[in-house]
Amino acid sequence: MRSAAVRLMVVAMVVLGARAAHAEVVLPKPGQIGLGAGGGYGGFVQSGNIAQTFGFGPEFNVRIRYRMRYERGFGLSFESQQLDARVQPPPYNGQDSTIAPTKLSVILSGAEFYQMFGTRTKTTRMLMIGGGIAQMRAKLNDGETELAGENSGDGLYVSAGAGMENFVYRSWAWDLSARYFAVFRDGQANHNFQVALGAIFYASY
Repeated sequence: MRSAAVRLMVVAMVVLGARAAHAEVVLPKPGQIGLGAGGGYGGFVQSGNIAQTFGFGPEFNVRIRYRMRYERGFGLSFESQQLDARVQPPPYNGQDSTIAPTKLSVILSGAEFYQMFGTRTKTTRMLMIGGGIAQMRAKLNDGETELAGENSGDGLYVSAGAGMENFVYRSWAWDLSARYFAVFRDGQANHNFQVALGAIFYASY
């Protein structure tokens, strides 16, 4: 399902790019809701209990963004990251001592607040802060998924970032952003950075 969504997003980007030269742009107004999807790359810098084991990998995101008055916005954000272990373990040989993680699945679900700039132009710039729940599940080299333990578990996160929406056709726009996530688990902070590119569409009313 995720691969189908990525292919759909790529097709949408190609169509938008082809029509951008003669496109009529309809800028969103306060009260309109945008639905976006995208992909990117990121991961943990080497500090904290998660980042000691896992590094970087691709991510997929879905965002719902509500335009408010005074160039502000509020939204919901869902991020799915697949991070590789910093050191890949040897093949599992049936002994408990050889079981080790190979990948980490991170789901970040939360809310964001946006301060926007230039909402009456084709390029809207924004700063954002947010927070929510972080769910982590490790894939082991014996084929199992660790639901809780040293490498898996749930925590909280706070985030901050900057981005832009570049409108190219009606209420369709490219959505480019960079975010920092502080992910807290077992009393430790883990520092995650991410860059993402996607498309967003604002429904008219």
